[in-house]
Amino acid sequence: MTPFLRKILGMNWVLIWVMYGLLIFGVFMIESAARHLTISKELLNQFGSAGLYYAWMQKRWILLGSVAYFSVAFVDYRWIRWLGIPFYGISLALMAMAMQQDDAVHRLTLFGLSFQPAQLGISSGILLIAWLIQDLPKIHPWLGAPFLRIGVIGVIAAAPFLMVMKMGDMGSALVWIPVSIVALLIGGAPFRYLSFMTFIAAGLIPLLYFIALPLVSERGPQRIDTWLNMMQGQEVNISDEGYAPHNISMAVGKAGWKGVGWKASNEQGSLHAKGFIPRDTAHNDYIFAVIAEELGFRGSLLLLSAFALLLIQTLFIAFYSRDMSGRLLACLVVALFFAHVFESIGMCVLLMPITGIPLPLVSYSGTFVVICMLLLGLVQSVWIHREPKPALLIHPSTGRLAGNL
Repeated sequence: MTPFLRKILGMNWVLIWVMYGLLIFGVFMIESAARHLTISKELLNQFGSAGLYYAWMQKRWILLGSVAYFSVAFVDYRWIRWLGIPFYGISLALMAMAMQQDDAVHRLTLFGLSFQPAQLGISSGILLIAWLIQDLPKIHPWLGAPFLRIGVIGVIAAAPFLMVMKMGDMGSALVWIPVSIVALLIGGAPFRYLSFMTFIAAGLIPLLYFIALPLVSERGPQRIDTWLNMMQGQEVNISDEGYAPHNISMAVGKAGWKGVGWKASNEQGSLHAKGFIPRDTAHNDYIFAVIAEELGFRGSLLLLSAFALLLIQTLFIAFYSRDMSGRLLACLVVALFFAHVFESIGMCVLLMPITGIPLPLVSYSGTFVVICMLLLGLVQSVWIHREPKPALLIHPSTGRLAGNL
């Protein structure tokens, strides 16, 4: 059996099937969520509707993501991690370029490809953290000191976090918090250090909320205040700042067990068809509200079960990793996916303020789908290369290969 065939047969197929199941499910839901968008007359004549056009675009991103997934899955992640520093540097440079663009969502267009570099920052940061936490102590034991590990994680996370916050993308910036916490836990930070940092962070919350947040985001404090008022049952203006959280939570709450049906019309009582769910972002930020309304509680439960299976399987792979780097890669990917799922679904059921963050593998989010598949490909690489290569024995008298250790 050739090594390449052995890798194919040794893949974690549960991870693959769950990932592609979520991707296919997302294509169908994007077709429904984006059907009310306005597109050019040429595209309308070609595809028939905006929903079909965005579903077709999502298929293209999935195809590109599949190439990225299998490319990194079959390569040993110990070699890929060396790309951490250049990948991280390039992502910071692209974010700096995006900050200079006159674009509300800070997109960049390179070689005809439009993307948000903020997503590149967190993926490159995950790769860099997984590499440095394991290999720095090999250079000198002092580099493995707990305070230095904490400093490395803090510096790597702080630069893209501050840049993304400066862009006003609070949702993408907040993802760094659980990722950093998991990195500290898996990286071996002592409990006394973690307790001290927790108390310091708790004391800084008022300063961050009342002083720092208004400087970097105009809508951030207002969204948090609206969310807190709605959680406490206070009145909010549902025609202004409370419009989106009120209507998306109503769409989720009224769906019942079965929902109103896929691509439901106005006559079927669909709030999405009536335009109450913001149509410009229904296919990305608010896609869970569309899923919950159209497929009901059973569809939402199926979606959450699929994400739970994906995350549990990734943790299972982390448990069988052969080294700290693979374990960190898998656990940080779990933290990233969990943060996105919790924020994206939580803001649709008023557990979180509106942050504008895509649902991994399901929302129409362009390059973020490719990045998610790339990260899952790295997790697959951790699984495929989980067994250390056996040491070879050389016969002392003949100098020939004698067997494996």
